[in-house]
Amino acid sequence: MAKKADARKKPTPSARAKAASDAHKTIARNKKATHDYFIEDRYEAGLVLTGTEVKALRMGRASLAEAWIEIDRYGEAWLQGAHIPEYLQGTWNNHAPRRKRKLLLHRAQLERLAQKVQAKGYTMVPLELYFIGGRAKVEIALARGKQDWDKRQALREAQDKREAARAMAAANRRRG
Repeated sequence: MAKKADARKKPTPSARAKAASDAHKTIARNKKATHDYFIEDRYEAGLVLTGTEVKALRMGRASLAEAWIEIDRYGEAWLQGAHIPEYLQGTWNNHAPRRKRKLLLHRAQLERLAQKVQAKGYTMVPLELYFIGGRAKVEIALARGKQDWDKRQALREAQDKREAARAMAAANRRRG
């Protein structure tokens, strides 16, 4: 019987700390990407960062609003236009806020993405910047641009869903 009681022990503080560090901690989202693009495929990529960039990200300060992803002639993917502000307690070796940052992807993924981007109408955009297990990751998407009428149609559908939900809620309140 004593063994059964031991099996139900509460997790140790170090186990709780490890579980918390493995959690998905979102730093920045690119909300405009889902409005401007049809998202086809999603990939998770690592980021090559300097120490002050990591510290600035841990403070939760970053923006992906004007960011894009480019594959150079050497077959390497780069995150361009992402804004990670300078670390306030940094010294003379602080990073540039809008420098290009290398993305870490498997070779097969890079080749597949490069082929699709060369096809007409496809681009790669970052969707989300986050930490998993203490490592900075970026979720990137292979996307196709929306026309203006596509955007208006998506807004109209979202508005119709909201109105339908309000009507259902009002009907439920009248019944109950």
